[in-house]
Amino acid sequence: MTLLTDPAAIVGLVTREVRTGSRDGAPTKIAVARRSYPTDQSDLWDALTAVERIPRWFLPVSGDLRVGGHYQIEGNAGGVVEQCEEPKRFAVTWEMGPQVSWLEITLTPADDGTLLELTHEAHVDTELWSQFGPGAVGVGWDLALMGLGLHLSSGTAVDPVEAMAFTTTPEGAAFVRAAAVGWADAAVGDGDESTVAHAAAERTVGFYTAAPEDDHRSR
Repeated sequence: MTLLTDPAAIVGLVTREVRTGSRDGAPTKIAVARRSYPTDQSDLWDALTAVERIPRWFLPVSGDLRVGGHYQIEGNAGGVVEQCEEPKRFAVTWEMGPQVSWLEITLTPADDGTLLELTHEAHVDTELWSQFGPGAVGVGWDLALMGLGLHLSSGTAVDPVEAMAFTTTPEGAAFVRAAAVGWADAAVGDGDESTVAHAAAERTVGFYTAAPEDDHRSR
């Protein structure tokens, strides 16, 4: 991540939105992140969906990436490919243990390249939302979108060791804090109380910037 010299500027490339919704009769929270990339739609689609290319900016993925197929991201979520309209959009379930949420990616040509919109919808876990707010999932996607940008700009793979350690560096901590505040502001825009939302953002910062020996994300 040595290319990241201005964390605040990179965070500012993403616009964030939080919506309240419902699915299967139960309330949901929807985190929306948008970022433009200076590449064409087909190249961005390939970076997002090609098994050999995804690990260059994210994590290795295995399984059947066709509609109806099951996928598994190494050390992370798995799920089912529900929809795919190449090169415009795809939708998958995002499953970690008993928790199931829904992820949709949409690509739209733009004057400066291609606009990526990521939508992640989950049933409301009141305790988790009170503790971390949308930053619990949102900051993780900010980190992924940053990695994607680094890969697209250089054409090479992001160093996985450097990526894993990034959030414990001063630049990484600054990135996480700016992203968490951005998600807190988005939650306030959806009706959350500002003090509560920003307190949750501070806990999110601690979650993501914990040193490896103290990192509770793996537990």
